[in-house]
Parts: sequence; structure tokens; C-alpha cells
Amino acid sequence: MRTERVSGNGQDRREPRVVVGAAIIVDGRVLACERSAPPEVAGRWEFPGGKVEPGEIETDALVRECAEELGVRVEIGDRLGRDVRMAHGRSVLRVYLARLLHGDEPKALEHSELRWLSAAELDTVPWLPADVPIVAALRPLLARA
Repeated sequence: MRTERVSGNGQDRREPRVVVGAAIIVDGRVLACERSAPPEVAGRWEFPGGKVEPGEIETDALVRECAEELGVRVEIGDRLGRDVRMAHGRSVLRVYLARLLHGDEPKALEHSELRWLSAAELDTVPWLPADVPIVAALRPLLARA
């Protein structure tokens, strides 16, 4: 989904830009990625992903982003958690469950570090604020694994 200006009664309305994230789970652990840039978020942790381009389907964007950021092929599953508003409402984060394909191993191509975290380890890294509600939704899934 792209940001669009819709006119009606002299007012403009902007749809939020969609950012997608992948909760990649292997053996009861989720992949967490440490941001290297920009400076204001460097050192904070997130789920891999990125912006959905105009005309792109969310799940296709997530497959593309995982290939670009991690060098892996993934299969996208169900949505995880709720929409999380970001950037003062200009963007919305949507996270999907994902699994690695063909024995692919993630590489930190765009991040400082990668870690596989169990439910008990989720609080050992400083998450970006938008990812915190997703971590909470993920915790019971990992605890059952």
C-alpha cells in the first residue's frame, strides 16, 4: 500500500505506508536483527523487513526484503499481532510468521548482528518501540514451541 492523497470536501487524507516484518522461527527461537543505521536507532533490535513498494503485495515485499537483508528464502505464514502505528501515524507495521526454506541460513547483510532468541531471551535485547507489541504477541508462541 502506498501513501495516497484522497480529496473530499476540501480535505486531504493520507493512508499510512505499510512496513512489513518477518518473525522467522526455527526450533522455538525467533530471529532478531540489530540495526546499524540510522544513528537514532542503531543498536536497537527489530524483525527483518521493510517498506511495501507501490503495487507490491505485502507477502511479496517480505519475501523480497528477507532476500535483500538476510540472503534467505522464506515462506510467509499468518499475521502476528496487530497493526502497530509508526512515524507519528505515517506508517503501519505488519508482522508475519515466516519459515526458512531450503536450509537457508540468515546472514547479517544489512544489520550489525543477528541472534536467535527463545521466549525467555526476548527481553535480553532493546527492541525498537514498534516491535515491542509484536514481541508480546510472539512470546506465547515461542513458549509452546
